[in-house]
Amino acid sequence: MRTDDFWQLIDRARAGGGGEPGAVAARAVALLAERDPEDIVGYAHHQARVLAASHKADLWGAAYLINGGVSDDGFHSFRGWLMTQGREVFARAVAAPDSLAELPRVRAAALSGEEFSAAEMLAVPWDAYRKATATELPGDRDPVPVPDLNDLWDFDDEGEARRRLPKLAALFVEPPEE
Repeated sequence: MRTDDFWQLIDRARAGGGGEPGAVAARAVALLAERDPEDIVGYAHHQARVLAASHKADLWGAAYLINGGVSDDGFHSFRGWLMTQGREVFARAVAAPDSLAELPRVRAAALSGEEFSAAEMLAVPWDAYRKATATELPGDRDPVPVPDLNDLWDFDDEGEARRRLPKLAALFVEPPEE
């Protein structure tokens, strides 16, 4: 499976999944389970690469601001939600996490408190493989390395949030007292 195939499958799942993360994940499982087991393994490998590429401090900070705090598992689930938004949104958010402030749903979350998470999207290749073969997805022989995040900043530091993610901070951080 090529990277374009990976994202095209997600786009098809989005089109048939009604836009809600759980529905997108369920549709992705159904679509992927129709493919050869090798394609499902390829999807799992691409998903691991996408998640590794998005394992960045400022994106974690963006998830922290948007969701009102986020653990490492929560950040993983946030990136699952981000996958359900499609390739363009995902790539833009990885390159410039503050761009998430431009999404209408994220802007609305500043008022509603909605949190974004889709752990079910992360389980897609395992669920699809099990559905297609009645066996477990084989372990990845060549695991993708996850970057070391020793450069994490204090996500509770409002000044640092304003400096690194000014658009998101304007939405999710209380204005400084004068």
